[in-house]
Amino acid sequence: MKVEKVSLPKTSLLLKNKYDYSDSFKGEFTDEEDAIDILVITKAFFSTSPRWIEKLFVLRNQIVAVFGLKTGDSLSKRKETLNNFKGEIGDKVGIFKVFDKSDNEIILGEDDTHLNFRVSLLLDSKLNSSKDFTISTIVNFNNWFGKLYFLPVKPFHKLIVPTMLKSAIRGSIAPS
Repeated sequence: MKVEKVSLPKTSLLLKNKYDYSDSFKGEFTDEEDAIDILVITKAFFSTSPRWIEKLFVLRNQIVAVFGLKTGDSLSKRKETLNNFKGEIGDKVGIFKVFDKSDNEIILGEDDTHLNFRVSLLLDSKLNSSKDFTISTIVNFNNWFGKLYFLPVKPFHKLIVPTMLKSAIRGSIAPS
């Protein structure tokens, strides 16, 4: 499956926000049954990450807790949360809170002392049962610590997001 780096989609709800950093990655897949909607792929986004990404998030949470930054839930708690997740504004999965939504997009993120971030999960239908799934991220730095924090995160982010995009598509096509 091919994933490509793209511009922030012109239809994204993220465009209402200002940001210091942004990136977007897109993958295309076929949905013959038209069974994959934004909620299905969002749940797959949170439940199909490769183990190495899960371990990086655990390490991240251990490190940032020392600095008083927000951390996510345990993996077992996340599974329970996902079972009840409706994708409504205010719903949470780990540190990700739903800030906005439309029929084909969910905006997740968090505001913290060092930076605020938003992640767009955008699902667009095309011709011939084809769909595009785009994950876009915007970040606003609140202070020098936010900029410093993001320096080592950025290269991992650029590796993790395309991997999670592929995993979410695969998990949506063949749910576990």
